[in-house]
Amino acid sequence: MKRILSAGTGLLALATCPLLAAAETPDPALQDVIIITGHRATTATDSALSPEAAPLDGVDITRLTARTPGAARIGNGEMSGQMQYRGLFGPRLNLRIDGHSFASGGPNLMDPALHYAPTPLVSAVHIDRGISPVSEGPGIGGGVDAVFKKTDYSNSSDASLGYDLTIGGRSVNDSVSTGGIIGASTDTWRANLLGAYEEGDDTEYKDGTIGGSEFQRSIYGLATGLRTHLGEFSLDWRRHNTGFSGNPPFGMDIRFVDTDVLKAGYEKAFGDVLVEASASYTDAAHGMNTFDLRPAMMQREAFAYAITRKADIAATFPAFGGSLQIGADTAEEDHNVHVVDPGNLDNFVYSLPDIVIDRTGAFAEWTGALGAFNAELGLRVDDYDGTGGTATFGADASMGQKMLAASYNASDRSTDATTLDVAARLWRPITDDLTWRVTLAQKSRAPFYLEWFQWLPSGSSAGLADGNVYLGDQSLDPEVALIAETGFDYVTETAYIRPTVYIRQIDDFIQGTPFDDTPGVVDSMEEMMASMHGSSAALLRFTNVEARLIGFDLDAGIDLPGPLRADAVFSYVRGERRDIDDDLYRIAPPSLTAGLTWEGANWSTTLETRAVAEQDKVSVTNLEAETPGYVTLSLYGDWQVNESVRLSAGVENLLDQVTRDHLSGYNRNAWSDVAVGTRLPGAGRGAFIRLSFVG
Repeated sequence: MKRILSAGTGLLALATCPLLAAAETPDPALQDVIIITGHRATTATDSALSPEAAPLDGVDITRLTARTPGAARIGNGEMSGQMQYRGLFGPRLNLRIDGHSFASGGPNLMDPALHYAPTPLVSAVHIDRGISPVSEGPGIGGGVDAVFKKTDYSNSSDASLGYDLTIGGRSVNDSVSTGGIIGASTDTWRANLLGAYEEGDDTEYKDGTIGGSEFQRSIYGLATGLRTHLGEFSLDWRRHNTGFSGNPPFGMDIRFVDTDVLKAGYEKAFGDVLVEASASYTDAAHGMNTFDLRPAMMQREAFAYAITRKADIAATFPAFGGSLQIGADTAEEDHNVHVVDPGNLDNFVYSLPDIVIDRTGAFAEWTGALGAFNAELGLRVDDYDGTGGTATFGADASMGQKMLAASYNASDRSTDATTLDVAARLWRPITDDLTWRVTLAQKSRAPFYLEWFQWLPSGSSAGLADGNVYLGDQSLDPEVALIAETGFDYVTETAYIRPTVYIRQIDDFIQGTPFDDTPGVVDSMEEMMASMHGSSAALLRFTNVEARLIGFDLDAGIDLPGPLRADAVFSYVRGERRDIDDDLYRIAPPSLTAGLTWEGANWSTTLETRAVAEQDKVSVTNLEAETPGYVTLSLYGDWQVNESVRLSAGVENLLDQVTRDHLSGYNRNAWSDVAVGTRLPGAGRGAFIRLSFVG
């Protein structure tokens, strides 16, 4: 067996390519790495999660991260998937795009962080095991960094050209996904253009069509770098344009998401001190409505805008027998959301007006030997200030909207919080094949802006998609989690197994709870406005509660006689309230993905099964429905045609099973063969093909 750790049954292509900028290799005890390129070359590091031929089951990078231990995908639409990691998702995870995080355009996260990482442009996905380092910013759970393809510096003063291009398609929704980079470099400069285009029709399944699941997205930009005696400078710019794309579990669909991302970086070693700094600006404009991709008795259109300004600086130097990094960072997020009746432009309301969240943070992180252990020790402090503007409305806004706006405008419309993170990640190699791991941490999360400032009852909930209506609370406290986990990595030339058991005890967990003591009785203006969303919707207010997450996950594999290899990934997590007898909402059920691979010299084929248990541990508070389990089979293969060309193809859901994924929401689009209010199904049987070119 190649000395690499498979994230399970041939999930992705692993390769290294001289064209691509090589990322620093992390210790496998701290981070998993999925490498996505057109090559089939192997890696020598145990930290690379290297699926050899992933099924092309969508354009969303979260479909790839979901195939790793502890991870799952929140299915809010083809363009709107969120990663769940050990029961946590959304603002609780530390999600980065090329080392950079920024605010999504809308309050329902129709453009969540990994929306901005199309698979054809991503070279590697770094998954922080358990928790994220404090140096990467705040976040109560784990984290992910989707690293874009880039042209690396060469070893010559003569310019050399290179490319990494991919094109693929799926029959289940007649989709196409294509993109990549073309660039040139010398030993002192590098530059590459990047671009991607993806589109697809509504997804088919055994019983019909999932209406409103179409999508369209294009991205273009450039990445540059320059080495001088003053240091290394970099500049990256991308333009993201998402067109009409469906969100069946939401009350609206994407009309557009237009986002510009600009980031400048600097790096220089001053003797033993490495200084790194960056500044970035992101501007996201997002439109959504109730009528372009679905029928609507009441037409509404919403426009959301988010601007993120960030800067950071860090210095790394030898200290205390190891390496110490100290740094500071700051971020300002500006949000604006207004809703309008397109048939009457005087009927509008600014539901999240001029919300500004300022954060300033500082950290220290030390890595080195601590007795018999290797250690990463971190301390981080963040200070938050939030303010809300004045809610305004049109002449024809409803009396209820006007009354609630007046009440909000009379409130303080400001809040603040300070969070403290302390982390210790320890690992000890016992033998060449066995490493023990343990993590102890306190991690914190400040409330999301709508959790603080949403004054108008709304289905916007950072992508919860439970069909309920939410209000914010300016007095919310930050979440504080006490985290403990332990496990081991056992890797030989012929087998591997990496189990982990963990617990997260979360104080002041932010959860929607009933608005008052008489749910279902409309005796307030808030409840009167909420009733307009439908009789099945509950009015919930974001509240601090007590929660606990416990779980176990692993990946494992073994070489079998001849050219056969078996791999598997298992994940289990249980989320529950500690203050009342209830379960947490939208927790992934236990799952097992296992595959048998026949591997030739330059080709492989994999038969994969995925078994998902029923989920009957559901949230009564969120009116969550139970979901039955299912089993699917898929078959796919991979052929390295030559050094530069690679072909992958296969069939997903071979038996055309009707599957109901617990993390997919309830259908709210009546232009569909899926009944309104029922759990959205997964894709039916379909073929895929993908061709990659690297040079």
